[in-house]
Amino acid sequence: MKVTVLQENIARGLSIVSRAVSPRSTLPVLANVLIATDEGRLRLSATNLEMGITCWIPARIDTDGSTTVPSRTFSDLINALPGEQVQLILNAQTQNLHVQSGASNNDIKCIDAQEFPPLPVPDMEGAIQLNVADFKEMIHQVAFAASTDEARPVLMGVLMLVEKDKVTMAAADGFRLSVRKAVLSSPAAHPFNAIIPARALSELARVAGDGEEMIYMVAPKGRCQVVFRVKDVELVTQLIDGAFPDYQQIIPRGYKSRTLVSTASLLKACKQAEIFAREGSNVARLDIKSANGGSGEVEISATSEETGKNETIVEATVDGSGVLIAFNVKFLREALEVIKSPNVALETSAANAPGVVRPVGDDDFLHVIMPMHLG
Repeated sequence: MKVTVLQENIARGLSIVSRAVSPRSTLPVLANVLIATDEGRLRLSATNLEMGITCWIPARIDTDGSTTVPSRTFSDLINALPGEQVQLILNAQTQNLHVQSGASNNDIKCIDAQEFPPLPVPDMEGAIQLNVADFKEMIHQVAFAASTDEARPVLMGVLMLVEKDKVTMAAADGFRLSVRKAVLSSPAAHPFNAIIPARALSELARVAGDGEEMIYMVAPKGRCQVVFRVKDVELVTQLIDGAFPDYQQIIPRGYKSRTLVSTASLLKACKQAEIFAREGSNVARLDIKSANGGSGEVEISATSEETGKNETIVEATVDGSGVLIAFNVKFLREALEVIKSPNVALETSAANAPGVVRPVGDDDFLHVIMPMHLG
């Protein structure tokens, strides 16, 4: 293999794929990035056996070939190289990769590409098409609510349902639930129902860019995998096996109090309360007070035996009776951070019943948050 690439192109490609490198694996090749020539371009791939990322970058190919190179060593070297152009020459016998740029000459010991686990080559025919900007927003509004507890693997994923031109994503960790709906630009050829690891979706949102491109999604037949392709990047992930809880049962059917409040004001109050609440178990009390004519206020407070206490009053419009309820303020803050609308509605029924957070004027998103003991 003899290849010449621009330093900024290969650095960008490595920053994309290296997130799939396995840092603690018994297989040494999983700590490496596959470099291969592919129809006039250079293909970079990494996998931890659960998720794989491939990126294609422009290159001048003099001789075809492939190898796997230690991810960290190669990435650090590429980022430190002085010149714009980087030449890669592989000695196939010794599996030594000569990396030359400007006056810098380096030799890296590689592992034969034959030892690298094969990634699927999907047929993208009939792929579900998702607008990049919309899909990234869906991921941001849902993935944060997934569990990080490995004892409950199903909750570490995001349920994704596609039926004709409607797509729904839901994530829950036992204490909160995020649901986001959207309409596809063109109906899907086949329905799709699967649990996708939240981490894989977060990585997809990171590598997808900010353009107007489409993300193509396909689930290869007979494989418990899903493949996403956007521009020159492809991400494949194993699906999570199991039954996702019936999240519709968690969403309260009604409310006794609906509080309309400025999203920015409530978010700021939650951030202040969290400074004190984090010393304990993140408990913040919301005292919702209604007055005549619908005007009212929300008093957000948090107390810490070590550091003191915080109290903030936010003006609100309260429809219904007042209520004193406690939430995990970190969870409430994270929900408010993914809401774009200027005002938010908090629907409550009682101190021991779940609350629902909804953006005002947007019926596509809702967040259910379980109450905490008032104590």
